[in-house]
Amino acid sequence: MNTIRTENRLKTTQDPCIWMQANVIPKKLCKTDYDCIACRFDKALRSLATENEKLRKLGIAPNTKRGKIVFWKDPLMGLPPWKRPCIHHLKRRIEFRACTNEYRCDNCEFDQYFYDEYTVHAIVKPVDVLNIEGFKLPQGFYLHRGHTWIKLEGGGEARIGLDDFALRLFGPLDMFQSPLVGKEIRQNRSDIKMKRGSNSADIQSPLSGVVTAVNPRLREQGSLANLNPYADGWIARVHSRTLRQDLKNLMMGNEATDFLRDEVQNLYQVVEQEAGPLATDGGQFGNDIYGNMPQIGWKRLTNIFLRT
Repeated sequence: MNTIRTENRLKTTQDPCIWMQANVIPKKLCKTDYDCIACRFDKALRSLATENEKLRKLGIAPNTKRGKIVFWKDPLMGLPPWKRPCIHHLKRRIEFRACTNEYRCDNCEFDQYFYDEYTVHAIVKPVDVLNIEGFKLPQGFYLHRGHTWIKLEGGGEARIGLDDFALRLFGPLDMFQSPLVGKEIRQNRSDIKMKRGSNSADIQSPLSGVVTAVNPRLREQGSLANLNPYADGWIARVHSRTLRQDLKNLMMGNEATDFLRDEVQNLYQVVEQEAGPLATDGGQFGNDIYGNMPQIGWKRLTNIFLRT
């Protein structure tokens, strides 16, 4: 079986939507890299399928295109068991494999095996990274106001980490501490800790869920996150049952861009209060801002920017 990691799916020139592959709808291409939980189209079809299912139970069968929408699993369940494609095949992650659990992924041994053995060790690679006044902001990532990020991986799974702004502000860190595998984290709660020398700070969790993996390298050498914040810098991997709701409280796209610009301006003001007016020649902040200007105060910076 040719199983491959999240960032390196099966090569294809087009990514057909799962609902299209199940012949529920005509041609529709996936635009979210199969992150169905974050897909508005998927949400709309699920809502419509639920409504139609309720009507059918009442003996009502609307003879319209909308009335024919069913859950994508239903047509596939009509196939012989050996022809039912696994969800990971539909998402272009593996070669063909038959579903042996009637699409009940929550208690599927292979689904658990797939995530444990492959996606836990996958490298997160942003599709594109914006430069916001010298700080990196990846497209397709969700941003929390405490400067943590979320990268969706499908199946209610997501990776979390600290963004480029915070890592450069606080400089090379000695270590990160996150809850162990199996422990619960909660959105906006200070479940993660970072340390630098005698200084430490709490970091707010960007979502709620159960930790399914931690990055052991960052527990030993936190500065590795500074080298590649949105890839090797992931802190933990989390399974969330409230992901849709949690995402509503996060920022993406223009909202995240505007937020980061405002944070940079706030940082200029904080620095100027200690060092006087900065040069207006278009210069940008370098790395290890706190290390170069410790007089700003570690606690002050964590209160303002980590919001703890």
